[in-house]
Amino acid sequence: MGSAEAFFRDRQPVYAGWRQHLHQFPEVAFQEHKTAAYVAERLSEMGLAVETGLAGTGLVATLEGDEPGPLLGLRADMDALPILEESKLTYRSRHQGVSHACGHDGHMTMLLAAADYLSRHRLAGSVRFIFQPAEEAEGGGRKMVEEGLFERFPVDAVFGLHNWPGLPLGTVAVKPGPMMAAMDLFTVTIKASGVHAALPHLGTDAIVAAGALISSLQSITSRAVDAMQPVVVSLTQIHGGNSLNALPGEVVLHGTVRAFSEQARATVQQRLEQIVNGIAIAHDVKAALAFTPKYPATINDPGVAAAAAVIAAETWGEQSVITEFEPSMASEDFAFMLDAKVGCYAWIGNGNRTPLHNPGFDFNDALIPYGALYWTALVNSWPKTTIGTAAQA
Repeated sequence: MGSAEAFFRDRQPVYAGWRQHLHQFPEVAFQEHKTAAYVAERLSEMGLAVETGLAGTGLVATLEGDEPGPLLGLRADMDALPILEESKLTYRSRHQGVSHACGHDGHMTMLLAAADYLSRHRLAGSVRFIFQPAEEAEGGGRKMVEEGLFERFPVDAVFGLHNWPGLPLGTVAVKPGPMMAAMDLFTVTIKASGVHAALPHLGTDAIVAAGALISSLQSITSRAVDAMQPVVVSLTQIHGGNSLNALPGEVVLHGTVRAFSEQARATVQQRLEQIVNGIAIAHDVKAALAFTPKYPATINDPGVAAAAAVIAAETWGEQSVITEFEPSMASEDFAFMLDAKVGCYAWIGNGNRTPLHNPGFDFNDALIPYGALYWTALVNSWPKTTIGTAAQA
C-alpha cells in the first residue's frame, strides 16, 4: 500500500480543502442538498457513475473493476447537527446553529479520497460508494434500505467507518458482535387538574407525579434488567408549567433507551409501561407512554469483522488495531444496513479528545489519509481474504 500512502500524502491539501468546504456549509437530516451536490460533483470528476435521490438526498457512485472480484459497499454519512459551532476557525460553519460536530464532513472526505485513488488504478471487483443522509437520529440508513438500496445496488458486504475521539490517530478499533447500542425513544405525558399552587388539595399535581416517575425509572436498569446486560435509560427533556403560582395541568417527559439485546429492549418497554401506569394510579393523574423503537444495535458479522481487522493490521501493523474493547452505548443507523447485508463497522482514532457532538468539535484533517487508506486496503485486499461462513452465506 506504499503507493496509496504516497498518493494520499501528496493529495492531502486537496482533501483538506474539500473537508473544510463541507464544514462551512453543514446541513441537517434530509436537507443535505448542497452537500450531496458537492459530493456528486467530485465523484463525477473522477469518472464514476453517480445515482442520486435515494432517501431524498442520498447518493451512490459505482466503480466497475477491471477484473472479476467482490462487490463491496463503503458508506459515509452526510448530515450535520443542529448545534451552534463555537470556534474561531477560518472555515467555521456559515449556517447559524448548524455544525459538523460529529465529523461527517471528514467521513465524506475520507470516502471521496478513497474513490479518487481507486478510480485511477486497476481494480479486481467493484465498489459502491454510499453517501447516506440523516444518520443523526432520523434513520436515513433505514430509508435508503427501504427504498431498495441493495436491490438497486447489490453488494457482497457493506462497511462503515467513524472517527473516534480518545483513540490515537489512525488506530482502528473493530471486532465481531456489537459495536453500538440500539436506540429507542419514549415520551410520557402526565395530565392533572391544574389548580392554584396555594390550594393543591383542590386538584392533582403533575409535577409531583413527574418527580416520582423520574425516581422510579432509575430502578429499571438496577432491578429489572440482568446486571450483565448493558442498558441505559435516560430522561432528556421535561416540560411543564408557565406560572409561578399555579400547578400545571400537564407535564411531558422525553427520554431514550440504549441496549444491545432485543430482550433487554422489550423488558425496558414493559417496565416503563408498568411504572407509568402505577404512578398514574398512585397520584390520581392520567399518564400515557409513547414508546418508539428507532435503531437496532450495530452488530458486526464475525467473519467480516475478523477479516477487516487482519487487513488493518497488514496495513499499519498489529499495534494499530484494537480488537478488545467495550462497545459504545451510543447508536448508529448503519445498523439497518448491517441488518440487510453482512458487513462491518469500525472506529478510527482521530487523535483528539474533544467529544463528538461538542460545539467545539472539528474533524482532524490529519486523519483523512488514514481513513482513505483503510478503505482502499479493504477493497484491494478483500479478494485474497477468507471471511468466514457468516459472510459467505
